[in-house]
Amino acid sequence: MAIGIDPTVDFACKRVLGSPEHSAITLHFLNAVLQFPSPIREVRILNPTIEKEFEDDKWSLLDILAKDEKERLYDIEVQTTRPLGLRQRLAYYAASLLVRQLESGDDYHELRPSIGICLLDAVEFSEEAALHHSFELRTEGGLSLTDCLRIHLLELPKYVPPSDNRVITDPVEQWLYFFCRADESTAEATGVLEMIAKDPEERRLYNERLKMERDERARNLQAREEGRHEGRQEGELVGRVKLLQSLNGDTPDTTEKLLALGGERLLAMERDLQQRLRERSG
Repeated sequence: MAIGIDPTVDFACKRVLGSPEHSAITLHFLNAVLQFPSPIREVRILNPTIEKEFEDDKWSLLDILAKDEKERLYDIEVQTTRPLGLRQRLAYYAASLLVRQLESGDDYHELRPSIGICLLDAVEFSEEAALHHSFELRTEGGLSLTDCLRIHLLELPKYVPPSDNRVITDPVEQWLYFFCRADESTAEATGVLEMIAKDPEERRLYNERLKMERDERARNLQAREEGRHEGRQEGELVGRVKLLQSLNGDTPDTTEKLLALGGERLLAMERDLQQRLRERSG
């Protein structure tokens, strides 16, 4: 029977990966994604409460902050859209987690690794076939500067679930299958989704977040469509200006130069060129 709870909704994701009572699930997720030489043995959720985040800011991202037995810090989030500046924001979040460790009198060598993990239900790197990207501070030749800052990005739409009934043994693929096909998954995390579905208050909070995310996606789609429309209009205006420049005996400016002027200045230029052309014709 379908559960009807989408784990890519941040409320559900936080219940799955950010609940102290289910820390074993968080531990499995971190070990699957990070593949450290020595597995993480313990993990503590630093921001387990969801309700307070709803009260303080209904639009806040319900990310998951955690710390392991080696004091490494983790920021786990799920994104159902590709917001503007996503790459910069991921870097900012991970860097903020790193900087917040130091207090007055602390030394830099005391800094512990800050690791950001983003589950993205969109494609950020269309030029790459790989869906799991790991970013670190290294030279082109692979020389590591420090392990203090790492970012992992998993692009869920790139995952192709198996067409047969084979048992998935790879830990990362198990999680990808869960986030893409939760209703068909047998993972332990599925039980958390079932609890959300059965609890009226949990279901209410989930539906509230789902509606917010759908509204945000609709706004983003509208903004992109308006941007494409404005881009077409500006492109047509550039074409008219270049034609008028030619008709007036001028050498047309490059498209790049004209686009840099902006819409208002282009319209003013078009009016001036039209006036010059009328005067020449008269």
